[in-house]
Amino acid sequence: MRSILEILGNSFVIALQELLKNKLRTFLSLFGVTIGIFCIIGVLATVNSLKRNIQNEIKQMGSNIIFIDKWVWGGGPDYPWWKFANRPYPKYHELKQIKERSPSTQYAAFFYDVTDNLEFSGSLLNGVKVYGVTEEYNDIQKLTFDYGRYISDVEFHFGTNVAVIGHEVATKLFVDPELALNKQIKVKGKQVKVIGVIKKQGKQLTGGWEFDRCMIIPYHYAKTIYLERYSDPKIMVKGYEHITSTVLKDELEGVMRSIHKLRPTQESDFALNDLNDFSKDVEAAFAGLNIGGAIIGGISLIVGLFGVANIMFVTVKERTPQIGLKKALGAKNHIILTEFLLESAFLCVIGGLIGLILVAVLAIILSKALEFPVYVSVANMVWTFIICVMVGVVAGIIPAMQAAKMNPVVAIRS
Repeated sequence: MRSILEILGNSFVIALQELLKNKLRTFLSLFGVTIGIFCIIGVLATVNSLKRNIQNEIKQMGSNIIFIDKWVWGGGPDYPWWKFANRPYPKYHELKQIKERSPSTQYAAFFYDVTDNLEFSGSLLNGVKVYGVTEEYNDIQKLTFDYGRYISDVEFHFGTNVAVIGHEVATKLFVDPELALNKQIKVKGKQVKVIGVIKKQGKQLTGGWEFDRCMIIPYHYAKTIYLERYSDPKIMVKGYEHITSTVLKDELEGVMRSIHKLRPTQESDFALNDLNDFSKDVEAAFAGLNIGGAIIGGISLIVGLFGVANIMFVTVKERTPQIGLKKALGAKNHIILTEFLLESAFLCVIGGLIGLILVAVLAIILSKALEFPVYVSVANMVWTFIICVMVGVVAGIIPAMQAAKMNPVVAIRS
């Protein structure tokens, strides 16, 4: 064990001496390794961060939740929209039947999803998401508030003209979000009283609920403003914690077919959209991006491998007399081989660390400039070390074997 540690220490010292002694040559040789690691880890960090952020946003939209709609989400370029256009939209009265017939359902809510304009004191705000929701919406989508409160059960029941608005809406219409409370804003020419301002959510890659730029009103009031068939109505159902989304989806399939009175041979005229399915699609899509990034980085690493191999050939040539002297003093072939392989690996690890530092700097810049958190995970650091050691061993194996096989007498004379 002691001899192994001495070899490791000596190899590290020699590798550092090579860096300091031949700065330009070492830089050019390690440049390929640095760029290769930068490409591989940079792509992995960016793609994994993008995937993590999207999946976190999907989780925020709700886990263990099924959305009942006429449309199938994420159909792709071959989506047969004509097949779903004539389907009926979910109806408000179906909400009660779902809760009665589905034992796995904990909460269920009916809601509208409309994009409209809001007006206050002559100021007009375009493109605001307006949600007309029923009582259990907040049990499924938990909201926190900077100011004010959520809609009460009484206000839901009587369809009172009250609303909670997003942080961005409050800021743009009132400058100070706190000033929005108890103010009357107009939607479709009707006055709505603001009773709450939702806590700022931040930008979302997937769009999601867009709570920062939204207004939520009671369903019974919303239907006095919007026609239901033109308001993209949906029903969302949340199952109990011990119920998986797959089980809930299967149960709702039977419940909805029963409500719609469909015969066994008839095709379902509704869609059950599970966000977990969308999350799996995201996982599969990003797997391809990871492979593409690994190929690009792999090409750079191959270039770096030849650079490191070149520096090791030169190093063996320069240290031939030292190799001969070591062998004459009793150093075994495997000791010489190990020293040069470790030196090659150390050089690659140094190049990899430089690449990792560049990735970390880029992650900080992107996180601040784009408000998009980029993570350099521990797994990426471990991969950096493993890749660098592998490249170092492959690059140094032939020079190290040449050094190990040298005749000590011939080597000393050179």
